[in-house]
Amino acid sequence: MRPIVAVSCDRTEEMEATEPNEHGRTRPTPARVVVAEAVVERIRAAGMEAILLPPAPPDIQDFVAWTMEYCSAVVITGGHFDIHPSHYGHDVTARLDRVDDGRTSLELALALACLDKDLPLLGICGGMQALAVAAGGTLHQDIATCVPGSLEHEQPTSPSEAWHPVSLHPTVVRQAYGTSMIRVNSTHHQAVDDPGSLQVAARAPDGVIEAVVAPDHRCAVGLQWHPEYLDGAPFKMLAHFSKR
Repeated sequence: MRPIVAVSCDRTEEMEATEPNEHGRTRPTPARVVVAEAVVERIRAAGMEAILLPPAPPDIQDFVAWTMEYCSAVVITGGHFDIHPSHYGHDVTARLDRVDDGRTSLELALALACLDKDLPLLGICGGMQALAVAAGGTLHQDIATCVPGSLEHEQPTSPSEAWHPVSLHPTVVRQAYGTSMIRVNSTHHQAVDDPGSLQVAARAPDGVIEAVVAPDHRCAVGLQWHPEYLDGAPFKMLAHFSKR
């Protein structure tokens, strides 16, 4: 049987209908639990299978314990939300977009459990930030405010296009790509400031942290970019370490 990868999901709010659809019906768009199909496709292409974890389960600890027992790896995905600074002991001092504490609480618990149980983990974009916070780190609440002279990290083009280079330090991330420099997409306004117990694995030219790893863990990796839209190297790395 293929290794099962638990994938955290985002959720959307219900939207009222303002105009009739193509069939003349006026219907609201219901709230949905969602994940980018590209993530599932990359997981499958790497020889694994995905199981989707909806946000805010009734009992987070039981939910996480089940995941640790029955899954071979975890992917914490990104989404259109921010981690509230109260999760790392800070007040709001800069731009803060939509927050979803139900999702963030689950993802922090998943990251902590993966670190504790040595279960392979890949954190993507906001998932990297959740991994850093779980490891005792903090975030730049808004790059443009907190990092003078920073690049534009919210690219105006499709994330299927690379936006800026990153330099890869000698870690498992560099091994996965087989080079010291790659170009990545960029769709975030928050970033890791203090990585806590994690090791920095990549930086952008402006110094913004673009990847982190847990040094004593077989595979706990956070990437600030979205590899599901560019290449499969991180997912192949996850598959390598997820074999029990």
